[in-house]
Amino acid sequence: MLQKIQFKPGFNKQQTETGAEGQWVDGNNVRFRYGQPEKIGGWQQLVDNTLAGPVRDQHSWTDLTGKKYAALGTSKLLVIYYEGAFYDITPVEADVTGCTFDSTTGSATVTVNKTAHGLVVGDYIKFKSVSLPGGGETGYTTGDFQTNVFEVISQPTANTITITMPSNETGTGMSAQGSATFNKYITIGPVFQTPAYGWGTADWGSYVGGPGWGEESSSTNVVLDPGSWSLDNYGQLLVATVRNGATYTWNPAIAGALEIRATVVSGAPTTSLMSLVSDRDRHLFLMGTETTIGTASTQNKMFIRFSNQEDLSTYTPTANNTAGTFLIDQGNEIITAVQGKDYVLVLTDQAAYQIQFVGPPFTFTIRQVGSNCGCLGQHAAVYAQGSVFWMGFGGGFFMFDGTVKQLPSLVEDFVFTTQGDALGINYNANQIAFAYHNSLYNEVGWFYAANASTQINRNVVYNFIEKTWTTGSLARTSYEDNHTYALPYASQFTSNGTPTFPTINGVTNTFGSSKYWAHETGVNEVDANGNATAITSYIQSGDYDISIQQGIQGDGEQVMRVSRFIPDFKNLSGNAKITMFFRNYPGQTEQSDSNGPLITGPFTCNTTTTYVSTRVRGRQVSLKIENDAVDESWRYGTLRLDIAAGGRR
Repeated sequence: MLQKIQFKPGFNKQQTETGAEGQWVDGNNVRFRYGQPEKIGGWQQLVDNTLAGPVRDQHSWTDLTGKKYAALGTSKLLVIYYEGAFYDITPVEADVTGCTFDSTTGSATVTVNKTAHGLVVGDYIKFKSVSLPGGGETGYTTGDFQTNVFEVISQPTANTITITMPSNETGTGMSAQGSATFNKYITIGPVFQTPAYGWGTADWGSYVGGPGWGEESSSTNVVLDPGSWSLDNYGQLLVATVRNGATYTWNPAIAGALEIRATVVSGAPTTSLMSLVSDRDRHLFLMGTETTIGTASTQNKMFIRFSNQEDLSTYTPTANNTAGTFLIDQGNEIITAVQGKDYVLVLTDQAAYQIQFVGPPFTFTIRQVGSNCGCLGQHAAVYAQGSVFWMGFGGGFFMFDGTVKQLPSLVEDFVFTTQGDALGINYNANQIAFAYHNSLYNEVGWFYAANASTQINRNVVYNFIEKTWTTGSLARTSYEDNHTYALPYASQFTSNGTPTFPTINGVTNTFGSSKYWAHETGVNEVDANGNATAITSYIQSGDYDISIQQGIQGDGEQVMRVSRFIPDFKNLSGNAKITMFFRNYPGQTEQSDSNGPLITGPFTCNTTTTYVSTRVRGRQVSLKIENDAVDESWRYGTLRLDIAAGGRR
C-alpha cells in the first residue's frame, strides 16, 4: 500500500532525529515557502573588482535627482557603488608635508623619510603632491607617486616607511631627495574582533602570579572592536560614522562628487559608537558618544546625543534649539540602535529603550521597554514588517512590536551552544554578526561566526509569516534589502583575498577582500564575467515511523518492506537527488557500523521520474533531497512509500 509522509515546515534541531519525527532536522541553502522546502535563489557579482577588508555595513539611497547609490564601509575603506562601479570616498587625515625619498637602482622599494610619521605597516597613503630631483637620480615620474594609493610595506624606524612602486628604479637612486606631501587614510579598525594584550588589559590584582605593576598581560578581558561603520542618509547626504570614531558626510549633489572624499562633520562629537538618522523629525543621533564634545577621553558608551533639528553641526542643547542628551543606565554599553516606524529602539547589552519624538519643549522622550534582552552586536538588529528583530547578547532571538518578546525557536541550541554537533556562535566575534531583512521571502536572518571562527561562516533565518527557522553556511558580512535596488545586495569576505579596488601599489592580502553580490537572481553563483558555479543545497528529515498503517499497530514494532517511493516536486529545474535512510533503532548513524542505517540512493530524479524502486526494510525512514550541479533548483512536496509488513525482526 502507498503511505503518504508529510513533514512539518522548518528545522527542528532541538531534538534527536527520532524525536523529530515528521520534521526536517538539517539542511543548507534552503528556505520554506507555502510550507514546502526549496533551494534558495542564486547570486551574481555586481563589480569585477574586490574591496580591501570585510564590508561591515552598507546603505543604499536615492538622491534628489533620482540617482541610486550604495555606500559600503569596510575595515579599510568607505566606498560608493554607482551604476556598476566602485568609487573611493574614504576620508583622509591632514596633510603630512616635508617628506623625502630614498631609492635604489633596479629595486621597486622606495623609502619615504618623515620625522615621527606615525604610520604603521598596512596603512594606506595617497600622495597629494610630489617634486622629484633631476640629473638622473630617479626614473620615476610624479604620476608614478600620485596616481594610485600605496600600502605601507614596512616601518624600519619611527622616521621612515617603505612603499612598493609600480616598477623598478631606473635612475642612479635617490638619497633623502625630492619632496612630497601625502594623506593617510583614516584608521577604521581591525579586520577581526581581537583580544587586547598589553599594559592595563588585565584586571587589577586579578590573579596570583599574574602581571605585576607596569607589566603587559598574557590574558585579557579587553576586546578590540572590529573596524566597522554605521551608514545612513540625511536627505540626500550620506552620514557615515566609524565605530569609536568620527562622523563624516558625503554629498552626491556636489559637482564631481564621486571623486570627492567624505568630510568630517563640523561641531559633532569626535568619538561615538554609531550614528542614526531619526527620519521623521530629521535629528542625527550619536550613540555611546562624548560628554564633552571634541574630547575623546570623555566617551561614555551609555551616553546619547542628538543634533539640533535640520542641523548636523549643533549638538550642545540650548533654549533656542532642539539638541539634547540622554544617559541610560541599564547595561554596560549601547550595542546598537534601530529606526522603527515612529521610534528609535536603543539596545544595550542588557536592556531595550524606546525613544520617541514629542516636539517642544522636550523634543524626545525615552523609556525602558525591556530587560534581560540585550543585543549581540552593532549590526545584529534589523527592522522588518513593523517590528525590530535582534539576536540576544546572552542567547535567544527577540522582537519588539510595541512590547519585547522572545521568539520561540527550534534551532536556538544549535546557534548559541557548542554541545554535540551544534555550531554555536563565537561570542568573541559577536560584533561582526549581521542581521538582515529579505522582504521578497518574508525573512529576517543573521550571519554569524561559529565556534572558533573569527569571521562569518554561518547563517540562521526566520520566516516571520510562516514562523519557520532554517540554518545554513551562507556567509555574508553585510546585506541590504531591495528597497532601493530591485534585488538585495550583499558582501562576501575572503580572508586571504587580495583586493583590486582601489588600485593599491604594493597591495598585500593582509586585510582580505570582499565581493559584492546581487542576490535572489537565477539559481547559480555567477561571477562578473558570467561564469556560473553550482549552489549546492540539501535538506534532511528526521526519522519517520513507517509501521503505523491500516490494521498495523505499534510504534516501530513492525519492520516494513519498502518496494518503491514516488517523488513529488512542485518546481524542478534540472535534476535533484533523493537518498533514503532506513533504521531499525534510533541512533544508528554510521553506514560502516553493522548496526548502522541502510542507505539507499542517491537516486537522480527529474521531471519525467514517476517512481523509484528501492526494495529495502526498516522501522523508520528519513529523507535527504539535494542538488550539486549548475542550473538546478527544486521545491519538494510530499513523499509516498509503497510498503508492506515484513515482520518484527
